[in-house]
Amino acid sequence: MSKTVELLYFEGCPTYKTTLKDLEEMVKQEDLDARIVLIRVESEEDAKKLRFLGSPTVRVDGVDVDQTARESSDFGLRCRIYRVDGRMLGSPSRETLGRALKGEPA
Repeated sequence: MSKTVELLYFEGCPTYKTTLKDLEEMVKQEDLDARIVLIRVESEEDAKKLRFLGSPTVRVDGVDVDQTARESSDFGLRCRIYRVDGRMLGSPSRETLGRALKGEPA
């Protein structure tokens, strides 16, 4: 069954393109049945409606790839920070993306 991968971003976000490239490479390398959908968030109203936690936000079949953010309600137009191995990154790690794409627990 095909997975839907949503990449939510706002124009001007410097890291969403890196995340998109990572997603495209991983889907191809792993030969996954997944469709990547880009969703541009244009206003604070859109951010709230789309439950947008910042750019980039990645959801696989509607579930945020960052398990720690799934209950968050801090929606808005801003850059998103991911905590990975004690570091702060502007994109989810390839490991996090890979687990989410394969349906593995975070």
